[in-house]
Amino acid sequence: MKSSQRLSDLSAMTPDQLSDELLNLKKEQFNLRFQRATGQLENVARVREVRRDIARVRTLQRRKTLQPA
Repeated sequence: MKSSQRLSDLSAMTPDQLSDELLNLKKEQFNLRFQRATGQLENVARVREVRRDIARVRTLQRRKTLQPA
């Protein structure tokens, strides 16, 4: 349920907004990896969620670039 809602939110975004979202997710992923390395990560499941959100954003970016052609 949560991922389908997230997908509908992402699909409503423009390509520029998707790029910004991807950048934010990449920063969060870096911070989570850093926290895991230093032993400060509390929510280990968030790493997986962020990785999957990055894949969703990239998939939608690819769809939007191919759709007008």
